[in-house]
Amino acid sequence: MSSCAAPAPAHAGPPEVVEVSEGVFAYIQPDGGWWINNTGFLAGRRGVVSIDSCSTERRTRAYLDAIALVSDRPVRTLVNTHHHGDHTYGNCLFPGATVVAHERTRTEVIDFGPPRQLPFWTPVDWGELELEPPFLTYTDSVTVWSDELRCEVRHVGLPAHTTNDSIVWLPDRSVLFCGDLLFNGGTPFLLMGSVTGAIEVLSTVLAPLGASTIVAGHGPVGGPELIGEALGYLRFVLDTARAGKAAGLTPLQAARETDLGQYRELLDAERVVGNLYRAYADLDGGPPGAPIDVMAAFADMVAYNGGQPLSCYA
Repeated sequence: MSSCAAPAPAHAGPPEVVEVSEGVFAYIQPDGGWWINNTGFLAGRRGVVSIDSCSTERRTRAYLDAIALVSDRPVRTLVNTHHHGDHTYGNCLFPGATVVAHERTRTEVIDFGPPRQLPFWTPVDWGELELEPPFLTYTDSVTVWSDELRCEVRHVGLPAHTTNDSIVWLPDRSVLFCGDLLFNGGTPFLLMGSVTGAIEVLSTVLAPLGASTIVAGHGPVGGPELIGEALGYLRFVLDTARAGKAAGLTPLQAARETDLGQYRELLDAERVVGNLYRAYADLDGGPPGAPIDVMAAFADMVAYNGGQPLSCYA
């Protein structure tokens, strides 16, 4: 595994291009907080395959500059792991690329719409970005090739981080790009997915792969230990939700009365409130990923954060 510096958006240090296997690169953006995601790319002889884009014009152009330092070939394919804007807003800056994703990712990208200032975060300079939904979609899986390297793009089958999560698995290299199914050093976020679904996906889809190298959606490159760490947090959330519901507490009240313990130092700890909203819905027996009051959950996350907007340095 090798690395090199990449053009630097502001805040917590420059992004880093990490070669996780021959011709396979992770693009790591510190500090991995709100709207600061990881991407990746495969540099083939005739073209580049990108895994996700970035949240803002500035960050996406820096990512494209980093790719150009490695390969002079065009980006021919762009795979979106899910619909969230930090992974899709920059799609429009990949002219000529085929944008590939699960069919529900396309639906959710269109429904959420183009970037705009939302009241929950500190202001973001999105730049000049147009909505570019995926236009080649699949239901279960599709195989993408980078020269002779097989890249298995698979929907995980259940709501987890969102309702439309996919992984990119390179079986010949034991490398997994998992989008936001995993965060390394950050608090997992399940508000738009399912806590119980994520536990099942991590246990029955990700863990059996036996990946040696895992590129999470946020945070440094890691290994299989990331799965166990995430499962520990998700089970903690579910236990907290059970206790909170039994005591008649709202998700915000339950979060305020909970000692985060070993999870206190994770980035964006206020996500525990949103995760409890989702865990409450799971425990109520509704379909995994069913719509809930997302705006109320974010408002309570801001309240948990002392009434201050959530810190975003995108």
